[in-house]
Amino acid sequence: MQRVVILGAGGLAREVLDIFLACNTLEPKYEVLGFIDENPLMHGKYLNGFPVLGSFGWFAGIDRKSIQVICAIGSPVNRRKVVQKALGLGLEFCNVIHPAAVITPFVTLGKGVVITAGCVFTNQIQVGNHVYFNLNSTIGHDCIIEDFCNINPGVHISGNVHLKTGCDIGTGAVIIQGITIGEWSIIGAGAVVINDIPANVTAVGVPAKVIKTREEGWYEQ
Repeated sequence: MQRVVILGAGGLAREVLDIFLACNTLEPKYEVLGFIDENPLMHGKYLNGFPVLGSFGWFAGIDRKSIQVICAIGSPVNRRKVVQKALGLGLEFCNVIHPAAVITPFVTLGKGVVITAGCVFTNQIQVGNHVYFNLNSTIGHDCIIEDFCNINPGVHISGNVHLKTGCDIGTGAVIIQGITIGEWSIIGAGAVVINDIPANVTAVGVPAKVIKTREEGWYEQ
């Protein structure tokens, strides 16, 4: 069995645990050791029967080659920071896909990808590293989803859409075919995106319009 540790100990981490457990109901495949969290108040607690093992210092006494990790943090900005820390320790990332997701053989996944129940992927889709697909989202043909994107529940992405690094797509948003959304941009819940969206902005509404612009590199602060 593959030994795994979940990075994070919030609600999203519990949902990622649910995916591992769902996979194990079909075939015992994962041994979940527990959660890692930098908040010392969480250490020693149990979440749905699994321990919060400690901070990243827990890995100091562990054979890191014997385990894999997955980052269960919703914010693309914070997820990137935690992933960078984990990579600095030489940790290896796995993917986890709920058995109730539908994925054709023509989908390419990077590392650290989380796919929850009800997601549907068609074909010739390229997914980068550390991307999170939340409940009941759909991804059309020939899409490119780059690293650290976050797809919230009920998002519908049509064919030939390109989401660049760090995009955060709000619950229930719809993106029509052929759209490109720039790096580290945020699309509000329920938005309908019918035009390309530049990098480092927030866009909301029907149709989606830019309401906020950030300086390049804001996500590194």
